[in-house]
Amino acid sequence: MSSRRSGNSVSRIKTGSFERRLSLTRAGLFAGTRVASHMATNWFSSKEKRDERHRAMLSKQAHLLVDELGKLKGSVVKIGQVMALYGEHFLPEEVTEALHTLEDQTTSLEWSAIERVLKAEIGSEQLAELEIDPEPIGAASLGQVHRAKRRSDGLELVLKVQYPGVADAVDSDLNAVAQLLRVARLVSFGPEFEDWLEEVRQMMHREVDYRLEARTTEKFRQMLKDDPRFVVPRVLPEYSGGQVIASTYEHGHSVSADVVRELSLERRSALGKAALELFFRELFDWGEIQTDPNFGNYRIRIAGEQGKGVEHDRIVLLDFGAVQSYSREFLDPVIQMIRASYENDLNAVIDGGVKLRFMNTDWPKEVLEKFGQVCMSVLEPLSSDHKSWPDYAVNSKGQYRWKQSDLPSRVARQAARSAISRYFRVPPSEFVFLNRKLIGVYTFIAVLHSEFNGEPLLRKYLYGEGDDKPDASATSQITKA
Repeated sequence: MSSRRSGNSVSRIKTGSFERRLSLTRAGLFAGTRVASHMATNWFSSKEKRDERHRAMLSKQAHLLVDELGKLKGSVVKIGQVMALYGEHFLPEEVTEALHTLEDQTTSLEWSAIERVLKAEIGSEQLAELEIDPEPIGAASLGQVHRAKRRSDGLELVLKVQYPGVADAVDSDLNAVAQLLRVARLVSFGPEFEDWLEEVRQMMHREVDYRLEARTTEKFRQMLKDDPRFVVPRVLPEYSGGQVIASTYEHGHSVSADVVRELSLERRSALGKAALELFFRELFDWGEIQTDPNFGNYRIRIAGEQGKGVEHDRIVLLDFGAVQSYSREFLDPVIQMIRASYENDLNAVIDGGVKLRFMNTDWPKEVLEKFGQVCMSVLEPLSSDHKSWPDYAVNSKGQYRWKQSDLPSRVARQAARSAISRYFRVPPSEFVFLNRKLIGVYTFIAVLHSEFNGEPLLRKYLYGEGDDKPDASATSQITKA
């Protein structure tokens, strides 16, 4: 969600399905015609030239269509962003790269329109209890956020307000975007793509279900209430509704802020450990995972700032609209692969991949083994085999350097050099979202420049070793340097 900006507001968000479909269909037909023309003129070129020109054409077409998506705002933009984040196995690389350029809507909705939503949702009497800043502190594709203060006691809160008509437009917008990709010949439709599209549809409906998000936020707050390393806003139901979520305002700094980067290595590493353990709790204990890795969903509250008695650096968790619940049928093979990777049991890793349906026992043995080894390498920071770590990924104390390790790039190169891409099967949509979450956690830790070995934490959740009580000692204010 973009930060505060003055002016640059509109009176309404265009959510009429007819005008949106018409615009997208025109763009898709135009792009499809250009693709057909390109294929006709490219027929007599060499294969190398054809491939090069085809990639350039796809990139150009994708950017043209993304420009059209950006103009429509609302759920179309969010759908494009979700496709960019999770569509790597389903969309051409040129398309996902173009979709990544879609920025959150920075044009906010005029206060008069927002005020109408608030009055309709919580009533004029409740609204009169609040002093609301009409200038939003953030605006995105689905809604915007306003700071407020309760007149009776000065409680600071934020109001997340959904744009009118956005929820009703999700299905028609997703269908229109899918039709655009089809007409523009930018994707091959098949059962796997259709399944993934349905998962995107469900995710979008969760994103606009503010009552569900409010319940999920409170659930996570209760689950983390005894862990001093985390802060979850408290939802105020008396000021919330189907299109509004009111919660306590929780201050903090962005993960990449200078003041965070200037913390001692010990404190930054403690924050990184907290992020990793939160993921383990979601995966091993709760089966509910916040799948959106956007750094805007996190803040860092530094010990001693704005309030006495705050002795620990803490991670503020925001936005629970992308939380997904996973079944044991899915989680058990995932955990099997993690355990097998840690125990260096290649056959069990492969068995887990087969259960998750993105490996196949019909593949050649060497391909299965290479695929399994690539999966195992993802757990490098959690491994007991420290001798296998690259020299540049280890500090003088033998601790893993998450930023310097460049692990995601190395794993990608390892996979690209092998022959597994020819056999690769699209994993179930749940695995795609979970994989993105893992990458997000690793990146979060790397941005903090944390340096620590993840093995003890992994053993705690695999085998029940170690103290169950959260360790926040390293983030104590007394370590400030």
